[in-house]
Amino acid sequence: MYSNNIAVHDSFPTSLFFNRILDNLPLVVPYKRPDIDSLVYQHGVPVGLKSHFGESKEEKYFIYNHLTFTVKFHKDEETDAARIVGFEVKPFSAKHEYEGKWDDKKRLTTCDPHAKRTITSSDSPQEVEDKEEIIFTYDVEFKESEVKWASRWDTYLLTADDQIHWFSIVNSLMIVLFLSGMVAMIMLRTLYRDISKYNQLETQEEAQEETGWKLVHGDVFRTPTNSDLLCVYVGTGVQFFGMILVTMIFAALGFLSPSNRGGLMTAMLLLWAFMGLFAGYAAARLYKMFKGIEWKKITLRTAFTFPGIVFAIFFVLNALIWGEKSSGAVPFGTMFALVFLWFGISVPLVFVGSYVGFRKPAIEDPVKTNKIPRQIPEQAWYMNPIFSILIGGILPFGAVFIELFFILTSIWLHQFYYIFGFLFLVLVILIITCAEITVVLCYFQLCSEDYLWWWRSYLTSGSSALYLFLYAAFYFFTKLDITKPVSGVLYFGYMLIASYSFFVLTGTIGFYACFWFTRLIYSSVKID
Repeated sequence: MYSNNIAVHDSFPTSLFFNRILDNLPLVVPYKRPDIDSLVYQHGVPVGLKSHFGESKEEKYFIYNHLTFTVKFHKDEETDAARIVGFEVKPFSAKHEYEGKWDDKKRLTTCDPHAKRTITSSDSPQEVEDKEEIIFTYDVEFKESEVKWASRWDTYLLTADDQIHWFSIVNSLMIVLFLSGMVAMIMLRTLYRDISKYNQLETQEEAQEETGWKLVHGDVFRTPTNSDLLCVYVGTGVQFFGMILVTMIFAALGFLSPSNRGGLMTAMLLLWAFMGLFAGYAAARLYKMFKGIEWKKITLRTAFTFPGIVFAIFFVLNALIWGEKSSGAVPFGTMFALVFLWFGISVPLVFVGSYVGFRKPAIEDPVKTNKIPRQIPEQAWYMNPIFSILIGGILPFGAVFIELFFILTSIWLHQFYYIFGFLFLVLVILIITCAEITVVLCYFQLCSEDYLWWWRSYLTSGSSALYLFLYAAFYFFTKLDITKPVSGVLYFGYMLIASYSFFVLTGTIGFYACFWFTRLIYSSVKID
């Protein structure tokens, strides 16, 4: 016989789901996990599943054609009014039967409310066959609940993985402590010794024998190649960092309630638009330090480079959804609103920020730059730019990859994610990790007399985005059951946008950490 373990609350082998909403509560499937006592909610209902039936070894497709809804309500003792506090469903697959020819007055022999016959198992499932009749049924049960209306979202957002999240935090903290120890050793011991030694050099002969990072003082603040593009990406990174930080703070404090559908995305898009002010300011300040004069050109590039690339990818993905005639496609009105946010708010604010930033005095270098660039000596294999950049991205990714698993699961496997307290801690750890690993590798680079640190500082921590995309690919092939090419393109398209955004965020953090570090150490030594 076809056992009840085919029911959806025991396994979720299908990737096709549908959703319903009642009184702003999403429809959920309660199921019990073997490792915990409490129920866990699955967001969305699977359409069916692929499994064996009876003694047959061939896998067949079965559809969930009977839904048992449970509407939970709480009665207010004072007003005697009832409000909905839960909306659950248990789907079953049942091959319905009836006598004679079907018409509107015909009753089913398998599911008849008059005879009090209801579906409670999937012992006789409905197989999906070509041109085969399928009858859909449902029943509704109203159940009184002790949960008050104000607390109705608590059961939805209850997480059973607190221990794993704490393990993630502890794992990340170990990385931070390791890097902090290295930075402390460099800053307190090595640098202190270097600066003391350099400042005690008195004779010209001693000065000529100087080695290490002081040797490149005349080239370390030389304008890098493609400095305009660096300014653009640093400005964009500041904009993205501001958006993420403010969003995380509001979410951690509980302002972005899940009952407000789409509130998180709306808040992020609005903050992105208004943070254009800081993007223009940061890009213009850096551009003026590089002796740039065409501030309007750099402003336009800052306002259009990153958003333009993301919008182009998003538009192509949305066109694919339109082509599939899916209701999940973003409508034209929403697309117009996004374009208005971009051109009507973000772009003007980037110009305002850039104008203010360019009018301020240029940031002065702590040491003078030589007219003739110094030749960089041959580097050891481990100081090769590509190798050190790829190594630098491992630790920032390692600090967030456990939390990344839960975020991907919530997006692609219909789980609830509302533990922004944990996520905010992970964000803080990510910022510290990006800053420290970049400072450590920058110090080693300068000690080997390689002064081309501008772009490398950005790419070192930014390379963690490559590992994020590779992990997303690993997750796709090991956790998801996506077979349609369009769905696969959508997944990798959206993860490409996420990885690109992560690159801009982490790269900017690493850049500013190195910028502060180099200015600090070169302003601490006496240079004739």
